[in-house]
Amino acid sequence: MINHIIRSLFYFFVFVLVQVLFLNQIHFLRMAMPFLYVYFLLKLPVGTLRIYTLLLSFLTGLTVDFFCNTPGMHAAACMCAGFVREPVISFFIGKDLSADTSPSYSTFKYGGFMRYTLAVVLVHHFVLLMIESMTLFDFWFLLLRILLSVVLTCGLIFAVELIDVKLQKGEK
Repeated sequence: MINHIIRSLFYFFVFVLVQVLFLNQIHFLRMAMPFLYVYFLLKLPVGTLRIYTLLLSFLTGLTVDFFCNTPGMHAAACMCAGFVREPVISFFIGKDLSADTSPSYSTFKYGGFMRYTLAVVLVHHFVLLMIESMTLFDFWFLLLRILLSVVLTCGLIFAVELIDVKLQKGEK
């Protein structure tokens, strides 16, 4: 339990800091942006109460909003991602997981973790970029931005997850 709390705090500080200092300056062709801080929400233990998940989601989004001068956009997107996290886990993985299980390649298997990540990141990005655009005037451009950002973010998350799995195997 203590390991999960320490690891979660580490993920929060590292990924929010990386997002704010480095990744917010990356805009591929003015269309795709990586949002790696979502990885913190993905890695919360499965048994985390929904109220705590939503509170942590809100605080994560609010922290990013504070540093990015985006009033409430990231907080709203993180709240939506935190809200769908538990049903997505139940849908893709099932309910036979212990409460202290942390989502990863090893616990969800590669395909399960990828589907889980893709679904939560898609919800997050859809809400975030819809709020940012505030219009459906150029729907196809918005859809392209969402899809490219999802691909970029998921690629980064999968790479970080591979590194995390290798580091955890080295600890044991």
